[in-house]
Amino acid sequence: MKNFETERLILKPASREDAAFFLQLYNMPKFIQFIGDRNLRTLEDAERYIENRFRPQFDKLGFGNYVVILREREEKIGAVGIFEREGLDVMDIGFSFLEAYEGQGYAYESAAHLKATIAKRYGVNRLSAITTEDNHASQKLIEKLGLSFRKHVMLPGEAVELRYCESD
Repeated sequence: MKNFETERLILKPASREDAAFFLQLYNMPKFIQFIGDRNLRTLEDAERYIENRFRPQFDKLGFGNYVVILREREEKIGAVGIFEREGLDVMDIGFSFLEAYEGQGYAYESAAHLKATIAKRYGVNRLSAITTEDNHASQKLIEKLGLSFRKHVMLPGEAVELRYCESD
């Protein structure tokens, strides 16, 4: 599995060594509000989540969820990924960042780079994105990435209707 790099960022495939970071990221109030509670309460929960949710897709497809690292400080600041998601026919792009790094263009830079790289290397040209109705910041980023609203969807096992966007 390869790292991808931009001018300011390194995108590293998520691994067990990132468990503490995902434990922090996935328990942020905004993550739980806008994306959902992944029930990660311990380091072991996060390790299992990475092994059971992220690794199989890397093994199957060669790409998946990446930790976004700020190059200049080698600091983990967020995650971006392209996923096979139950209930969606089109691969889904998703992202989440620590609050201190929001609004600085890192999400767009990493997501746009990953989108272009996966299209070039793996031929995945059509992407979807889902978000809650009230997650306006993500909606703006999704539009900037070239995806537009198509419909509302309910994913299996979820209780909240989501906005479904797809690339043109």
